[in-house]
Amino acid sequence: MKRLFTFLILFAALSSSVMAFSVKEIKPRLVVCTDIAPADVEPDDMESMVRLMAYADMFEIEAIITSVGWNCDPYPPEWKQYLTRVIEAYRADVPNLMRRSGQSGFRTREVEDEYQIMGYWPSADYIASRAVMGSQRGGIRSIGNDNDSPGSDLLIRLADEDDDRPIYVAVWGGANTLAQAIWRVKQTRSPEEVRRFVRKFRIYTITDQDMQYNMRMDRAYSSHQWLRREFADDLQFIWDEGTWQEQCELGKRHWSEHESFIQGHGALGKEYPTYKWGVEGDTPSFLYVMPNGLSDPEDPTQAGWAGYHLRGMCPDSLTTAWTSWEEPTRNISVGYKNAFYPDELNDFKARMQWAAEGKGNRNPKVIVNGKEFGCRAKHIRCRAGSTIRLNASKSYDPDGDALSFHWWQQKEIGKGTLAIAQPHASKTTVTIPSDAKGATFHIICEVHDDGPFHLVGYRRVIIEVVK
Repeated sequence: MKRLFTFLILFAALSSSVMAFSVKEIKPRLVVCTDIAPADVEPDDMESMVRLMAYADMFEIEAIITSVGWNCDPYPPEWKQYLTRVIEAYRADVPNLMRRSGQSGFRTREVEDEYQIMGYWPSADYIASRAVMGSQRGGIRSIGNDNDSPGSDLLIRLADEDDDRPIYVAVWGGANTLAQAIWRVKQTRSPEEVRRFVRKFRIYTITDQDMQYNMRMDRAYSSHQWLRREFADDLQFIWDEGTWQEQCELGKRHWSEHESFIQGHGALGKEYPTYKWGVEGDTPSFLYVMPNGLSDPEDPTQAGWAGYHLRGMCPDSLTTAWTSWEEPTRNISVGYKNAFYPDELNDFKARMQWAAEGKGNRNPKVIVNGKEFGCRAKHIRCRAGSTIRLNASKSYDPDGDALSFHWWQQKEIGKGTLAIAQPHASKTTVTIPSDAKGATFHIICEVHDDGPFHLVGYRRVIIEVVK
């Protein structure tokens, strides 16, 4: 069981390796379900796993579950060796990665199993202990008494822990293991207890891979449809049809940069394979959770590195979820993906330099209106017709690099366009329309440094106009 929040404060006070981070900056809980495979079968899971390890300081990786996917039903247990290879590459590179946040060593395994603070790089032993086998067979017909696995058992334990944080499940293959965990809980708990259990999870699926590829249009076969139908009001379900394809295509278009700055850089870079179909198609599932100040994964309408989603009818024409498959939502989501991709890729390049060399550039810290809020949005309440002053002049770069500023509005949220007086200054004002009573507006402060790869930091400002 995870301990109370007071333990976290004690942990932060005692740990010199994370003193630069606020005690409020707790990592988000992340579970990955991957159909990781040999590079000649499907290399994109290996690519995404390498990137995930390069960001292990930003996620509390609760489980990595090897499981069924499009090209592997049943999932061959021996393919787990490719996950092990990436974890061992992380073991070799993590001493260099730790220098990025000034970390001098690892906490004990007992402490690592508790809350983790942003900026803390977990030990490879911790990650290896969380790598387990999940469901080897796909489809709703596999769910039942003979489908329990170490993965489904671990998901039940995670949800039952004394921890109020949601569990984000990034599904790179099939979500069959999560479906099995929920089915098992349904056998022994009351309906209200099942609802509480399901509400602990948020799921982001890269298309619907709980089946063989050649039968991918048979939506009723998949356990994903069962999850959306049975728990429509309790499970935040994102069905990505659009962002992952754009991730693949953008990666192919920028492949020369992957060859130059990622492949072969450190032990992790040596495990990064050349693409076959597309590049890192599964990566949006955890970019969605990325705590970089741009978006909140509790609100899929906030545009971020994984695009933009609205709740609506799914491609199966029967269930609803958060999706981006229909126009105009798809075009909006793909537009954001294209806009953010250069910064997303540059960020990855910089981290792979740290993995290889133990030195490199770090992201700016964005502070709006005088206080540092970590990844949290800055909330401002005001009256219609008022002028809001936004001041990011206290933002700083940990390496002393010069900063440039860009304020912009996410126009899909709220009604109307706000007038931003000086969009490229550290200080600006925003004028609220006189007829905007009850409206909400979202402004993003985007800050770049002038160091290598011109890294970015963000802070979202949410303006609520009182009625």
